[in-house]
Amino acid sequence: MSGDTVDGRRTRVGRMNCPLRPEQSEVTDTAGCELWQMSESNKTILVIEDDRDISATVQNVLTAAGYEVLIATNGQDGRRKILDQHPDLVLTDMMMPRMGGFPVLEFLSEIDNPPPVIMMTANEGSRHKAYAEMLGVVDYLRKPFAMEVLLDSVSRALSPASSTEEN
Repeated sequence: MSGDTVDGRRTRVGRMNCPLRPEQSEVTDTAGCELWQMSESNKTILVIEDDRDISATVQNVLTAAGYEVLIATNGQDGRRKILDQHPDLVLTDMMMPRMGGFPVLEFLSEIDNPPPVIMMTANEGSRHKAYAEMLGVVDYLRKPFAMEVLLDSVSRALSPASSTEEN
């Protein structure tokens, strides 16, 4: 498999795509890593995710791709950061303690000019996906997913064509 996955098999360090051995929790040596292109973006992305490993992986990949990344560990903190920081994009998990992704989506539907949202979940239910799409998510990623898939989804969500289609 090419690229990062949220299950920790590969990770990126700076501009490098590095294999991660099963016994490793992080890359300690960049030998054998592939160089990849870093984008020049000043977009801010809020990641709302309660799993620290997934949150850290997503943050590292997005930061290395040139995005500014904010982190919230639950929907309540996420709502607060949306109001205070005005991110360009929100990535949210569906199931979290204190407040999950659906209440965040419902909150966003009530504010002016909400950012686009990508939902990340291990849930296989098609009703959950349909409800998320009804609430306006621009993409729905099932965990585990390759980081290239995430970066492609983020790029599409932040593209000018996608914002004009929504309005």
